[in-house]
Amino acid sequence: MEDSLILEVHDLEVPVLTGIYSEETHLPQPLRISVSVDLDCPARFDPETPLSGSKNYLDIKRAATIFPEGLHFTLIEAVADYIAETLFLQDKRVRSVRVTIVKLAIAEAGESIGITLVRHRR
Repeated sequence: MEDSLILEVHDLEVPVLTGIYSEETHLPQPLRISVSVDLDCPARFDPETPLSGSKNYLDIKRAATIFPEGLHFTLIEAVADYIAETLFLQDKRVRSVRVTIVKLAIAEAGESIGITLVRHRR
């Protein structure tokens, strides 16, 4: 059985330019984004293991919250893909990325409506 290390950043509320309808395309929509990153796992973490032995959580948070200005995503699936690709490019130890996105603006009774995308390094 193979060891794994999964780093998680959940429930980030992020305004993102996304949507297909005219009322959606000019203003950012609030999205709740959660990201799990499966990272190569060393055989052991000693008490003195430096941050470079894992991955900085802030890198994951930035990938999920910072987008090029003016970039519009038609689908939230494309937002998830952008986040996953950013994380793969940042760190060759990333084996897979799971991104869950909830569209907060369309919930009427507190329900969660959205997607989960899982990408594996190819």
